[in-house]
Amino acid sequence: MSVPPLSAARTAGSLVFTSGQLARGDDGAIVPGGIEAQAERTLANLVRVLADEGCTPGDVVKVTAWLTDPAFGAAFNAAYRRVFDAPYPARSTVVSALLAPDALIEVEAIALRP
Repeated sequence: MSVPPLSAARTAGSLVFTSGQLARGDDGAIVPGGIEAQAERTLANLVRVLADEGCTPGDVVKVTAWLTDPAFGAAFNAAYRRVFDAPYPARSTVVSALLAPDALIEVEAIALRP
């Protein structure tokens, strides 16, 4: 697996911008188990990147998500509600192919560092 030229997160003033997170396990491979497992892992990876920058899901103001199939929306929303509380971040969700083979979802966020 080739590592793309990017940072997991970058800051600009008090804003933290994450790169898109995939459902990569500790071995770097996309986790098996369909959209439910991938949504959970993707969001867990996002939370880890945010924590590395001193942020929590409550600090997130904007989320962008890419799903490879519109039928995955309900499963993504269920996982999303387990991570984010109301008032929810502003969010855009797009249906698109992804560059990583076997990836069904990618999620990035913008957070306001406390």
